[in-house]
Amino acid sequence: MDAKMFGKWDMAEVQVTDLGIQRYVSLKPVAVPHSGGRHARQQFNKSEISIVERLVNNLMRSEHNTGKKQTTIKAVDEAFDIIHKKTKKNPVQVLVDAIANAGPREEVVRLKYGGISVPKAVDTAPQRRVDSALRYIAVGTLQASFKSKRSVADCLATELIAAANGDAKAFSVGKKDAKERVAKAAR
Repeated sequence: MDAKMFGKWDMAEVQVTDLGIQRYVSLKPVAVPHSGGRHARQQFNKSEISIVERLVNNLMRSEHNTGKKQTTIKAVDEAFDIIHKKTKKNPVQVLVDAIANAGPREEVVRLKYGGISVPKAVDTAPQRRVDSALRYIAVGTLQASFKSKRSVADCLATELIAAANGDAKAFSVGKKDAKERVAKAAR
């Protein structure tokens, strides 16, 4: 199958450099990121969905975009064009690098000992790292574009480029650093 994402971006040339999340980032070639919910039959089948569609689905979680998948797909397509103009790289590769940089490696859980709760640092599961990174990217994008003159596509492109570079100015990387800082204190 020789389908390219949005008819432009070749998924075969994208490499996942973070070995921990490699199994959970699907780079199957699809023309349009729309599976129609076929992943919902089993618990961990969301790993089989294209990573671009998972980004689209996360962007639709706010009250303004609920159910507007075609609009969100157009915004992601425009963002990918902006990313390609600014970086001259495959935007799907930028997305994968952003996910690798925005996913927290450590989190805190609360353990109850008698009547007190004690925070304990634990390693984050790879599936949760990918989910958290996509969520942080989506939330950062929607916060940046809310009540702003900038479009969602422009905000998404800026967030993805900054996260792919590991820039602490990116909302998603900042959230990851905050989570890891709390986990470090709870060791």
